[in-house]
Amino acid sequence: MKEIRDILKAYEAAKEAGKQSALATVVKVEGSSYRQPGARMLVTDDGELTGAISGGCLEGDALKKALLAIHQQQNKLVTYDTSDENDAAIGVQLGCNGIVHILFEYIDEDNKDNPIFLLKEIEKERTDSIIITLFSTERKQVQPGTVFFYREGQKKIIDSEDAVLSAAAVEALANKSSGVKTVESEYGRYEALIEYLAPPLSLVIAGAGNDVIPVVKAAALLGWDITVIDGRATHATKQRFPDAKSVLIAKPEAFLENTVIDSGTYVLLMTHNYKYDIEVLKLLLESDCPYIGILGPKTKLERMLDDLNDAGIMVTDEQLGRVYGPVGLDIGAEPSEEIAISIVAEILAVKNGKQGTSLKYKKEKIHNAAEVV
Repeated sequence: MKEIRDILKAYEAAKEAGKQSALATVVKVEGSSYRQPGARMLVTDDGELTGAISGGCLEGDALKKALLAIHQQQNKLVTYDTSDENDAAIGVQLGCNGIVHILFEYIDEDNKDNPIFLLKEIEKERTDSIIITLFSTERKQVQPGTVFFYREGQKKIIDSEDAVLSAAAVEALANKSSGVKTVESEYGRYEALIEYLAPPLSLVIAGAGNDVIPVVKAAALLGWDITVIDGRATHATKQRFPDAKSVLIAKPEAFLENTVIDSGTYVLLMTHNYKYDIEVLKLLLESDCPYIGILGPKTKLERMLDDLNDAGIMVTDEQLGRVYGPVGLDIGAEPSEEIAISIVAEILAVKNGKQGTSLKYKKEKIHNAAEVV
């Protein structure tokens, strides 16, 4: 989502400056590639790039193709064989052992249904959504591009209603899955990149001390929606946390009053105030947030559980499974900046259902390839 947000911001700036743009999207990968289907990059007519479609090896040639799409005002599909170390079209030895198909879409500013328009729909509500991009690897075939947006109860499609694409979107949303499949729709026979897009991770931090500052900075790099809450007006200020979406002053009993806690919300207890933390923990245990990180030693968490038990609050195994204390991955972190990295890395691992171990010991592929049906 951060990449899409950056692209939308860059597009608005380019439009304001009178620049033309093209959107490059990785629509299909065969074999290995640095970026997977759904990776995007905005290219302006003066060569400014926002986002990425590779680790940097394709961007140079992709810039030329994007400028051609802008000049001709039409969509184009370009295929890069990154397994060919002698590929003169790219000019470098990539060694990724994969074939990458990239769709270049001209952004017509006068067309309200251009790809940017559909991408903007994603940010209007904090809920899951589907984007469908149609393409063909056959030469000289018309490339429809990004044509369909769907979220439960709402759909937007360019030109016409399409039952085939609607059904594909409903299925992908129900399964929370992305993939590439061949479809026979009103557009004709095309391959479709069907993307499931979840809203940005929401990070709520109880505490506004100095050690929270690097956590907010690290989380902001990932594009997370960050809320900082503290009972101290001297600490909970926007000046101290400019990257936070919200900075609130609240007592522990009012912690949830102005904050939405759902299955996409991850919470950190970092107040250094035991009474504040345990009162918030009581509230969070009854929520459905998947992660409650507690700063401090193991003895602090054990004391919390004992005090809750003495108060007649029995913490279930399911609830305890969502509590992470001490917070963070074991990377030998000491100063607050290192601890911030370990915390953000643990949240990302939990979100993605990973253990946070070194990739050196991973026997499978790093990325799960988009399913091809």
